[in-house]
Amino acid sequence: MIKRLSHILLNLAAGANVAIVLLMLLTGYSDRLSPVDYPQLSLLGMTLPLFLAANLLFLFFWLVFKWHRVWIPVVGFVLAYVPISIYIPLNRVGDTSEATLKVVTWNVCAYGGNYKYENGFEVAVDYLKQQDADIICLQEDVDTWRRYMMKKYQEYGYPYNDTTLFSKSAASMNGVGIHSRYPILRKERIVYESRAHGSVAYYLQVGGDTVLVINNHLETTHLSKVDRDNYQEIIHGNMGRDTARTESMVLAGKLSDASVLRARQAEAVHAYIERHRQYPMIVCGDFNDTPISYSRHTIAQGLTDCFAARGNGLGLSYNQKGFFFRIDHFLCSDAFEPIRCEVDSKIDSSDHYPMLCWLKKQENP
Repeated sequence: MIKRLSHILLNLAAGANVAIVLLMLLTGYSDRLSPVDYPQLSLLGMTLPLFLAANLLFLFFWLVFKWHRVWIPVVGFVLAYVPISIYIPLNRVGDTSEATLKVVTWNVCAYGGNYKYENGFEVAVDYLKQQDADIICLQEDVDTWRRYMMKKYQEYGYPYNDTTLFSKSAASMNGVGIHSRYPILRKERIVYESRAHGSVAYYLQVGGDTVLVINNHLETTHLSKVDRDNYQEIIHGNMGRDTARTESMVLAGKLSDASVLRARQAEAVHAYIERHRQYPMIVCGDFNDTPISYSRHTIAQGLTDCFAARGNGLGLSYNQKGFFFRIDHFLCSDAFEPIRCEVDSKIDSSDHYPMLCWLKKQENP
């Protein structure tokens, strides 16, 4: 009787493991599904770590209780290799002395200091000076002392500076900027619908080449402080079941609506990239979307995701409590070889951590 019961339980466990593998694959490859067509599935990529962890637990379970069934979680991990390598890459890091360009992308939170520093602008700019990068791409590169800001960057070795504002009202001032050691030949805003976000293509003269640098700040989640506080209550189990269910649906609805906007924005950026493939290209910024998302997948088509190729670990770039995701991304064309890419969590003057990438320019054939 005990042996038969054990056999039944093990078969049920095998069935549960197969279900976990299928869900892991569904979430892992959900970035192929457009939120415009499948809004209910647009948030699946956020849950991938849960199914990875569950499948890992099954791996240990089978090693202890029925080792010859370990093939179930192993096959699952093999089939999910692509999304796993994007979400949690493990790479050999190259020697940065081989790099010909160092680029930083960072949402500086309008130099507000992340409620930790009164002199948020000075903290951010001093950090960037220490990084000694060749090109700095910033999101929310806005403040109320614009002449002072540009002068400061020039003093720190960046003679070529530009900020494009998307929203100029006092309540929602926003824009992206570039601070470069290379001349800015021209710029062009990529056209798509948004009230306060955008993408700008900068054409830089780098040696004998014109390099296209696309700086992006895609649509935010539009979650209010109340929404974020409710989210905290839900994940900590401090909210009643019925209320939690209702609030979860409200949050999911807002996140889905924002992902639909980002999908259309990402398609516009991708179309622009396709029309300008002749240029060596760097594409970076705050995508406001996770590594397994339609937005990142769409923009990354035909490009190298530098963190996936030369980064390690989760690379969490958004640091607000409860929302621990990598939503900042760095991509490049085949004209560059990524040497190293990392998220620097040591600087906390923004709600984002900066992403640093070292690139080696490939020799022209």
